[in-house]
Amino acid sequence: MKYSIDRIENNIAVLEDINTGEKKEVDISLLPEEIKEGTILSFNDNKYELDLDEEEERRKRILDMFNRLKK
Repeated sequence: MKYSIDRIENNIAVLEDINTGEKKEVDISLLPEEIKEGTILSFNDNKYELDLDEEEERRKRILDMFNRLKK
């Protein structure tokens, strides 16, 4: 499963499943230290890991959409 960090409040990260949009709250102690809003995480083998490839791909798609709208 892949999640996007929607927001972080009081040591709780709100994760959004990027396929279903379903949200859940996770204590940040269970997540990698480098997280911020918009970070993409993969959940494998009962642990959350940064998914830098997916994050970069999403940013490219968003930038491409933005550039198309500007034209």
